[in-house]
Amino acid sequence: MKIRVLIADDQSMVRAGFRMLLSGEQDIEVVAEARDGLEAVAKAARFDPTVILMDIRMPELDGLEATRRIIAVVGGLSNAEIGQQLYISETTVKTHVTHILAKLGLRDRVQAVVLAYQSGLFDRRATAHPPSP
Repeated sequence: MKIRVLIADDQSMVRAGFRMLLSGEQDIEVVAEARDGLEAVAKAARFDPTVILMDIRMPELDGLEATRRIIAVVGGLSNAEIGQQLYISETTVKTHVTHILAKLGLRDRVQAVVLAYQSGLFDRRATAHPPSP
């Protein structure tokens, strides 16, 4: 199984450099590139990358806020609610969640949340009041 990568950086030469470095790896596929944070959020939802290389300083929406929005799937939304927000079917959401959990070696969403907290992926204060869509 290939590692699907999204490269998000406002500098085209940086994106090209990462693409060139990663393209030589057999188990890595660059599935999308984004020029700013808003585009990164949209492409993360569309292309379902395994890994996102995110620049912190970008126009429109910085990399930190883009990352917060991407991991907002932690706000406790149901599959139907996620599907409504991303304009995809509930079945597609279930498939993506199943793939993510399998790639992480987890059995359910509860374990995913525990892993996110343990790894410092998000701040408890930021999730006390999830962002509105």
